Amino acid sequence: GVITATAFVPTQGQLSNRNILINGDMILAQRGTSSTSSGYHTVDRFQCQRGGGAETVTQAQVDVASGTTPYTLGFRKAFKLTNGDQSGDLSGDYCEIYQYIEGQNIGRSGWNFKSSSSYITASFWIKSSTSATFHGFVYTRQSGSVHYMYSYPIVVSANTWTKIEKTIPGNSNLNIDIDNNNGLGFGIFPYQGSNYTTSGHSSNTWASWNTNNKTPDYGEQWWGVLNATLEVTGVQLEVGSVSTPFEFLNYGENLSRCQRYYIKDTMVREGSGYGVVTGALDSLVGIQVDFPVTMRANPSLSLLGTTYRTGGNSDAQRISPTGFVWGRKQTGGGTFNGAAYATGGYEVSAEL
Repeated sequence: GVITATAFVPTQGQLSNRNILINGDMILAQRGTSSTSSGYHTVDRFQCQRGGGAETVTQAQVDVASGTTPYTLGFRKAFKLTNGDQSGDLSGDYCEIYQYIEGQNIGRSGWNFKSSSSYITASFWIKSSTSATFHGFVYTRQSGSVHYMYSYPIVVSANTWTKIEKTIPGNSNLNIDIDNNNGLGFGIFPYQGSNYTTSGHSSNTWASWNTNNKTPDYGEQWWGVLNATLEVTGVQLEVGSVSTPFEFLNYGENLSRCQRYYIKDTMVREGSGYGVVTGALDSLVGIQVDFPVTMRANPSLSLLGTTYRTGGNSDAQRISPTGFVWGRKQTGGGTFNGAAYATGGYEVSAEL
């Protein structure tokens, strides 16, 4: 028979698991949907690092608009910044949206990051309430003092969703350790004060890392406007020189990928235990809690709500990437037993 090809997929790359980034459609927000703090607080795997200003970060609903927009392509959520009141000297201010990628995910992606003829391509939708030029940023800061960065301009018209596509070559000076540590950072910078920029910065090229030369000089078109907004969604980073349609994942698969880095569980648990303690040995009475996925590394852990054990308070013991014991460690001698009870759950973080 006759087969008609309507589209071609790049030969470099794959059909599934194309997106090296996680939660690029901004659909997961385990921590919450609004925050005024810097760091990881809303949309999973994306953080807003900033100094100065008073931005509000939200997981926002993508607006329904005519023409080709994120909404018509299936996107329902966006990472949104609302600018606060800026005053005084802005030279030391900065605002950066980041996702950090494990080195082993870069090393096994198919991108030969040391070759200038091997490429990754970034694509995303962005909308600003003011016309402005922002900058995208890819960088690696591994292997001692060898730090390399790549920046590129993002030109946006006011109140218009704009699709950005940028192809980035490898570089022989890149060093990325193939492990579970930070291998590559992908960022979108709403603002960089003059302390971090230079008029002599060369966009669209790899350069040695320098905190005083992250990007070309910024104007204050967005940063200096009270209540200015910036929205981003559909963020994809893939191997190859061509941007392909965004790879949507089902909710469960997306959640499990996010939970490698952060889990919030509010489940009520109850259990009991018995132990014998002699000499320098120790024992636990409590509840074994297994994480739904193996986390990237030993996580930091916070217990939520009320916890207790008969005869004393309970806490987290034997924390590992796969789980922990929610109970109480008993030391010394003798025999003990009792019940452990917990309400409010726990949260753990192994973010890069």
